[in-house]
Amino acid sequence: MSEVTVKQLASTVGIPVERLLTQLNEAGISASGADSKLTEQEKLQLLGYLRRSHGKDEEDAAAAPNQVTLKRKSVSELRQPTAAPRSGTAGARPAPTPRSGKTVSVEVRRKRTYVKRGDESSSGSSRRQSGDRSRPQRERAATANAVFDEARRRAELEAMRAEQEARRLAEQEEQERRAREEEQRRREAEEARRQEEEARRAAEEEARKKAELEAADRKPAERKPSERAESPKADKGEGEAGSTGARRADSARPKKGVKKTVEPAEKERAAKKGVRKEGGRMRDVDVSTRTDYEEVDGSAGSGRGLRRKRKSLKPQLQDKHAFQRPTAPVVREVELPESISVGELANRMSVKASEVIKELFKQGMMVTINQNLDRDTATIVVEELGHKAVVADERDAEGTLLDDLQEQEGQFEALQRPPVVTIMGHVDHGKTSLLDYIRRTRVASGEAGGITQHIGAYHVETDKGTVSFLDTPGHAAFSAMRARGAQVTDIVILVVAADDGVMPQTIEAIHHARAAGVPLIVAINKMDKPEANPDRVMQELTQHEVVTEEWGGDTMMVKVSAKAGTGIDELLDAVLLQAEVLELTAPVDGPARGAIVESSLDKGRGPVATVLVQSGTLNRGDVIVSGGEYGRVRAMFDESGTSIESAGPSIPVQVLGLSGTPNAGDDVIVVDDERRAREVAEFRSARTRLSRFEEQRGASLDQLFSQLKEGEQKSVNLIVKADVQGSLEALKDSLIKLTNDEVKVTIVSSGVGGITESDANLAVTSNAIMLGFNVRADASARRVVEEKGIDLRYYSIIYELIDDVKQAISGLLSPIVTEEIIGLAQVRDVFRSSKFGAVAGCMVVEGVIRRNNPIRVLRDNVVIYEGALESLRRFKDDVSEVKSGTECGIGVKNYNDVQSGDQIEVFERTERARVL
Repeated sequence: MSEVTVKQLASTVGIPVERLLTQLNEAGISASGADSKLTEQEKLQLLGYLRRSHGKDEEDAAAAPNQVTLKRKSVSELRQPTAAPRSGTAGARPAPTPRSGKTVSVEVRRKRTYVKRGDESSSGSSRRQSGDRSRPQRERAATANAVFDEARRRAELEAMRAEQEARRLAEQEEQERRAREEEQRRREAEEARRQEEEARRAAEEEARKKAELEAADRKPAERKPSERAESPKADKGEGEAGSTGARRADSARPKKGVKKTVEPAEKERAAKKGVRKEGGRMRDVDVSTRTDYEEVDGSAGSGRGLRRKRKSLKPQLQDKHAFQRPTAPVVREVELPESISVGELANRMSVKASEVIKELFKQGMMVTINQNLDRDTATIVVEELGHKAVVADERDAEGTLLDDLQEQEGQFEALQRPPVVTIMGHVDHGKTSLLDYIRRTRVASGEAGGITQHIGAYHVETDKGTVSFLDTPGHAAFSAMRARGAQVTDIVILVVAADDGVMPQTIEAIHHARAAGVPLIVAINKMDKPEANPDRVMQELTQHEVVTEEWGGDTMMVKVSAKAGTGIDELLDAVLLQAEVLELTAPVDGPARGAIVESSLDKGRGPVATVLVQSGTLNRGDVIVSGGEYGRVRAMFDESGTSIESAGPSIPVQVLGLSGTPNAGDDVIVVDDERRAREVAEFRSARTRLSRFEEQRGASLDQLFSQLKEGEQKSVNLIVKADVQGSLEALKDSLIKLTNDEVKVTIVSSGVGGITESDANLAVTSNAIMLGFNVRADASARRVVEEKGIDLRYYSIIYELIDDVKQAISGLLSPIVTEEIIGLAQVRDVFRSSKFGAVAGCMVVEGVIRRNNPIRVLRDNVVIYEGALESLRRFKDDVSEVKSGTECGIGVKNYNDVQSGDQIEVFERTERARVL
């Protein structure tokens, strides 16, 4: 055994700790307290001391006992419940008076003896030792030591086994005792509950009997008077000795005039009296007819073949359902998002969808189960149905991402960043040429038609510092693109030609810059031309509240020449000076945020997006989400096509790896993992698709009755494909603006990239015109176009595309009809003719009267008839026309009420084609 403490040894032996400490000190063992530990040698030393103190020699003290006897005694109590009184059985003895339950003490004694296995060998060795006393003393001592060691080891093992067996038996007895106590408590609880139930039933039965007796006493008038009169006489005729028995019999008999209630117990007693036979046989029949006994095997028990069945506690509740219908209406708190469908709203209120639809019908809304409702409408429906509306916490995937980004904004140090400059101005005022001179490249030579069709993003390393430029197109169709350029920029350079002055697109650029709240720097270009007049330009800019610093304003104005290169350094100085005043800063570390400047679909590289980084650092391999698209940055290139690994604030880069082409102007956010980016992108795509569906549906419902009333509206279906997203949006905006009351421009499909076979098949089914802007159709699409005869047109300049669509729409417009009065005749007299009826003798006052033209008859300057001439005569001759100042006879067709003093007005209708 391992070391034990003094306290544990005292508990095992069964003596007090103080006594054990005294014995240890007497045996020469140092033990300071109850927590001192004792080794095996010290325990054997104590055992030897105790044996010597009881008169045993050293040899006996060292010997182990031959057997160990363990005695255990446990006492438990059994509570015997009181037997329930038996009633209602014919011939049964009276029930004993109830008394408290009897408690019986049960004592269990157990005795186990463990015999030492090595007794025979030990006794044999002892005999051999006694028989060999003639051997030398040294051999006897060695043999004695060996025997002593073996005996001590076996004694230790036997003691350890005995202690473990005793502990196991004690635990087993303790578990049995607890189980018996638990079973006893359960039986007592069941017995108490059964007695309480029987007492309650007895009380209810007694109350019912008392109520019946009281009801019978309230009707004494039902008894006959003769019976009431005879009743006292009969009582008086009885003897004094039998009066008590008579009263007992009267009380047992039912009263006259009262209906006797036969109890089930009485019926049972009567039935058993009729079948009573012999004594022993009667007992068998009597018990077997009872329903509260069941037959069991009597051989194994006490000889009884029948035993009493336990009564069920509440048999009347066994067949009832556990659900209880609520008596009060359930009021629920319904969380309402910004938009919710009718079916989802019904589910959250736990009502049928038909009830929600019926409630909406009452409010004048014709809806279906899949239609979405706004929050205000849903709130009204919820309150009308008796529930409480609660605004839902709309922390969706996008909201959670934006909140996380806002928390991270202040964690990184903001450093100075380069300015982002947008160049704006009218068409052909030299914006791209100016930027071309700064970059020392020839960008303008590659532009179709000499104008910029896309937004270009460049960053330029100059001696003054790094500047990022955004070159936006100057055509009016790209106003939306210019607006996006102003929203992401810090400074706007307004380029105005010195020989042309302020133009409409120049004014739009001023409005965009002012709406974005960015400072403006005016660059007066083309100063090398002889007809340049910068004073006129400055004078025209003052009309739009743009006043130069030379005239006391706050706008810097620089005179430059993109062709000669004059004034470029002064322009860059002005840009950097304005940037220092603005104190432009952005965090360099942390996740990147930016905006999409342009996006396109490359056949070899897939979606390509031009991203302007606004804060943080965009690295290759980052997971980004932009609008409804997401992806991992597989590669990044600068404006010259060089691959780069990272881009800091104010640096535009081209990014590969997105799932699609995002819209120009969408934000770019770096997220932690691709799963989260996919969730945000799918949420945005679903929201955009839903809003587009609602807009189309709303427009169709609003225009339904007007179209039915005015006839079918003419429409021009278009399929537009462009090379980049920005050009596509500009084309769509310009084409949709061509819609008027008679002709509607419908863009059936639009996209970035080449024209495919699916686009051609869609054009066949929708009878649409296909327009390609800087894109071409593939072989399969060309084959479908040739077979079906689809109208396919290619364009590289936006003017030509819009003009052609205008001409197509103009061909569908109804012509413009104008009326012109060419003559006026005054009626002097009316003649009657058998052939022509009433003929008016007239004098031509103005213009000329022609026979084939329509006329109107005016009386007091009011039109009373409109028709045609039947005859026009000059004397007896028919003439085709009569000029002013000449008399003539006029016969009006199908009208005979011409009177003297009327006027006949002759006019002609002219038609001309309508143009947009």
